[in-house]
Amino acid sequence: MLIPQWIKSSYSSANGNCVELTTALDAIRDSKDPYGPTLSVDVSTFVCAVQQGRFDC
Repeated sequence: MLIPQWIKSSYSSANGNCVELTTALDAIRDSKDPYGPTLSVDVSTFVCAVQQGRFDC
């Protein structure tokens, strides 16, 4: 089993409040809880939904 490599935006601050993506672009997680749950997604579809404002409250 391969261990996923996680990346976050270069615009992220040092306080760790970030969303991280796997380099394979198939999962996301909260950087504050690196051993917590991950969300398996098609990252390109997820990013499109964010850009369209589908998660705005």
